[in-house]
Amino acid sequence: MSTRQRIAGLVPMLGWIRGYDRSWLRGDLIAGLTVAALIVPKNLGYAGIAGLPLQNGLYAAAAGAIIYAIFGTSRQISMGPSSGLAAVAASAVVAAGITEQVDVASFVAGITLASGVLFLLLAVLKMGWIAQFLSRAVVTGFLFGAAIDVVIGELPKLTGSPASGSNSFQELWSWLGTAGEWNQATAIVGGISLLVVFGLRRIAPQVPGALVLVVGGLLASWIFQLGDRGVALVGDVPRGLPAVALPDVGLMWDHAGTVAIAAIALVLIGFSQTAGDARAFAAKHGYQVDIDQESVAQGLANTGAGLFQGMPVSTSLSASSLNDHSGARTGLASLTSGVMVLLTLLVLAPLFSSLPKPVLAALIIEAVVMGMINLPEMRRLARVQPFDFWVAIAAIAGTLAFGVLAGVLIGIGLSLLWLIGVATHPHIPVLARKAKTDVFRELSEHPEDELDPGVVVLRMDGGLFFATSDALEDRLRDVIHSHPGLTGIVLDCAGMNFIDSQGAATMRDVVDLAQDAGITLRLARLKPTVRATLERDGVLERIGAANIHGNVATAVLAQRESSDPPSESSG
Repeated sequence: MSTRQRIAGLVPMLGWIRGYDRSWLRGDLIAGLTVAALIVPKNLGYAGIAGLPLQNGLYAAAAGAIIYAIFGTSRQISMGPSSGLAAVAASAVVAAGITEQVDVASFVAGITLASGVLFLLLAVLKMGWIAQFLSRAVVTGFLFGAAIDVVIGELPKLTGSPASGSNSFQELWSWLGTAGEWNQATAIVGGISLLVVFGLRRIAPQVPGALVLVVGGLLASWIFQLGDRGVALVGDVPRGLPAVALPDVGLMWDHAGTVAIAAIALVLIGFSQTAGDARAFAAKHGYQVDIDQESVAQGLANTGAGLFQGMPVSTSLSASSLNDHSGARTGLASLTSGVMVLLTLLVLAPLFSSLPKPVLAALIIEAVVMGMINLPEMRRLARVQPFDFWVAIAAIAGTLAFGVLAGVLIGIGLSLLWLIGVATHPHIPVLARKAKTDVFRELSEHPEDELDPGVVVLRMDGGLFFATSDALEDRLRDVIHSHPGLTGIVLDCAGMNFIDSQGAATMRDVVDLAQDAGITLRLARLKPTVRATLERDGVLERIGAANIHGNVATAVLAQRESSDPPSESSG
């Protein structure tokens, strides 16, 4: 590979710039402008979720969009803050007990930077597969619970009343107890804001509800002087571009455990979102994405967002879909969005100072409800696999009871427990012969199939290694003890694609078990790699070449013939 190809692989933007077709320009520019109109108000809300100054959400949006356009391989992805990542950041702040806004901003930037470094490390080690340890059911449940947690946290801003509590349940109960203390003007503004943003999504989904709500809220604040009526405003939003600043190292070190957990959670959630969306857009438009390079792009985007005092970034599916539908053909659309966000910071930022907090709360609630609460997926889980549904419910309950970060840990724990449970309990069904054929199928699914007297056929589904070896031995013991008059066992190894040293040792123990019981063990359909391992360990020699067969029917026939009594003529 030439130096130019290596550079193009690391900086994909160089590739699409060289082959840029001028006919794409209009679509890219329109898409970039359209997405900017969507993400500017939404990122104000995401900053609010994390407890950051509003401009910090725009810092992250600009850094994420521009850096991803340079290093990402998807042409339609829009990178920026998301409601789920903001909820993780907010939970980390709460877990660390940080209250000063300057420290909050530094801490969130620090965990963003840490997640970016972790992304880059995984890319270098090609360990993107680690994101698979967080199952879809867990992600669905965690996001659902985090959305409810965020909504409960925003309710006091809708009514101008206080609320307290160590978890979502206590906070909700506390807020309900302040019904008599609600500020009337604040509650009216909050209620109207909710009606506007959810109503527009219902009756005119093509209208950017977040933008309408922000503009309407600013106009209402100015016309009705809402600040003088007791409605809290977001306060000073300074004009200007972000400056590079390192997070407070001492603060990060004092809360190193929380930083590590938050960074891992951000990587697991962020990578699973970006990888899936990138593949989907690539498939739709007929090009390929490099998942390892996607890790690099997301790592650099988060590193940049952290250094520019921002917050965690990942794929925004709503923004990416809008980018696609608006005609985006290359990363120029993302660059345009990022530049427009910078222009907003330079020109329009102070306007947001008069934004009423209940308007911002409604914006946040709409973002998490529509972006994180996935009722159709919950119904699908309940219908398709009830176990996954209850895993999602457990993730929701854990998130609400113990916080978002704890919910992520519970989710990871549930995923790992499920993985261990599946790995240590391989499927080893009894097979029977389909009538008048040599086809052997699972007896539990085809109870009408024929069983050969004196022979039990088992199939091992999955690798034979340290986690599954005991299961195979236990299964064979059960078969031997439950089948009096048994003369042979045929083990169909077609599904056994891997075997380790412990698995080979177990196979040797199984041979001894069968011999002690006076039963012949036969293996069928051994894969070459498994055969080679058993041969090196001397297991095949102990079984005997005559007991190794190319298919199940041949093995059963050989066992039947070997156990048939000799005919009179043979004497």
